[in-house]
Amino acid sequence: MSGRDLFCQPRRIRRGAALTLVFTSVLVAGAATGSFPEADGRDRKSPSDPTISAASASRHEDVAKAAEEAMADGQSPVEAAERAVSRSGDRWGAVYSEGEYEEFEEALDGRYTGVGLWARSDRDGRIEVTRVASGSPAAAAGIHKGDRLRSVDSAKVDGRPVTEVVSLLRGDAKDAAAGTAVRLGLERGTRAWNVTLRRARLSTDDVTERTLAGGITVIRIAAFTKGVGERVRTAVRQAPAGAGIVLDLRGNSGGLVAEAVTAASAFLDGGLVATYDVEGEQRALHAEAGGDTTRPLVALVDGGTMSAAELLTGALQDRGRAVVVGSRTFGKGSVQMPSRLPDGSVAELTVGHYRTPSGRGVDGAGITPDLEADRQVLERAETVLSGLGR
Repeated sequence: MSGRDLFCQPRRIRRGAALTLVFTSVLVAGAATGSFPEADGRDRKSPSDPTISAASASRHEDVAKAAEEAMADGQSPVEAAERAVSRSGDRWGAVYSEGEYEEFEEALDGRYTGVGLWARSDRDGRIEVTRVASGSPAAAAGIHKGDRLRSVDSAKVDGRPVTEVVSLLRGDAKDAAAGTAVRLGLERGTRAWNVTLRRARLSTDDVTERTLAGGITVIRIAAFTKGVGERVRTAVRQAPAGAGIVLDLRGNSGGLVAEAVTAASAFLDGGLVATYDVEGEQRALHAEAGGDTTRPLVALVDGGTMSAAELLTGALQDRGRAVVVGSRTFGKGSVQMPSRLPDGSVAELTVGHYRTPSGRGVDGAGITPDLEADRQVLERAETVLSGLGR
């Protein structure tokens, strides 16, 4: 179950729910890693890569030492590392057990274990299903968009913070595998019922397309998992000739920055996408040549647009390629790199920040739309496109 219509301050929650806030089988309400590609072409750094230890040793040393001392004392190294990260004041720092980190990387590959529901919290604190993945256990059970989730394994969810609902749906480590059962209480109108679902291995559908009247193509990117960038490029090539495109990044919590750069290449003919620093060393990310630079383009954003999605938005806005419509984005413009701890767990700590092509910092500031709109955002986008000669 994923809640890409939701967002919260990610990572700063108890361990066990942290992983579920990144593209997993329950209500995703967090940010992705913000890891950057390197010259070797990898999307994310391996925690065993020696270049990471050399570049950010000072930031990881205290965390590794805390974990090592905890192991020697027979205590939990992960919990000790978490305390060290908390003391460091790193807002985006996180510690994962070895199994959690493997699952995290699987999620970035577009795979997850779950029941195939997307949901969000309404104004009254009730949890509402916003989407059901085709072919999923939830779809087979007849759950529909608009159904209300009342309980998870007999625990009522009304009024609970989304992160707690995430934890209930996800279960603990031994209960989260494919084939394990989760019992949901649901409501539709006057009907209330319970159903037991078994979690399954599923693939995310992070790029969807639809065509509006007049040939306008809406491309929605839910997260930048592996392969998303190329799917965006294909969608642009297949869109009706000359018609405008709406790039919907609302609720996109980020992901692999390399995929965001590839997506930018669909609309740019090369050139700068972003600059970033790692321990003071300045680097740059560039789009590939050959993108569609003439088709009218509007990008939709909101407070759930984060990390890699903000990087893409900033590039399109700064380079005059898109009109940005919606509300101010979340404001996560930091770079995390992982390192392996003595017990096999992984610590990801902030080592730098990225900037848009014009030099704007995103972290803590977000991106301000060209046209602010909280309601009827898609209709506003259509109006903008008509003015651009869609």
